[in-house]
Amino acid sequence: MDIRIGQIMSIEKHPDADSLYVEQVDVGEPSPRTIVSGLVQFVPLDQMQARKVVVLCNLKPRNMRGVKSHGMLLCASNDAHDAVEPLAPPEGAAVGERVWFGDERLQSAPAEANRVQKKKLWEAVQPHLKTGEDCVAAYKGAVMTTSAGPVTAKTLAKANIA
Repeated sequence: MDIRIGQIMSIEKHPDADSLYVEQVDVGEPSPRTIVSGLVQFVPLDQMQARKVVVLCNLKPRNMRGVKSHGMLLCASNDAHDAVEPLAPPEGAAVGERVWFGDERLQSAPAEANRVQKKKLWEAVQPHLKTGEDCVAAYKGAVMTTSAGPVTAKTLAKANIA
């Protein structure tokens, strides 16, 4: 999976959906990506502006109420899904940096979006993404890491990540 550090450059409420934000997110590419997220009821708009986030980049673009979304902000959520918070990169994490899991910083090239969809790679990985008791994000127990340290959730321990 191609999971990178991003920074929200601008954000607004979706013109046709009260529960969605439309964000322009810098993920280290020549131009920002448009990403649509369902975080309106969980995070106030002013707390999203200029926020560093963790972005799943190799999903096939998807229309969300008329706006094409080119990725997904990764968030922790409780089982009831009534508490949701974006994952937080550590201070000093570089925009565009690809995260890794455990000690293995060297990774193979990420799968193309068509392959991710066709092989259902995200559906296979996602159930194993969780936060630990210390709120640190991990895949099958291997910590989600950047060159600046681990990725965390602010308050949600033992939470699902999607």
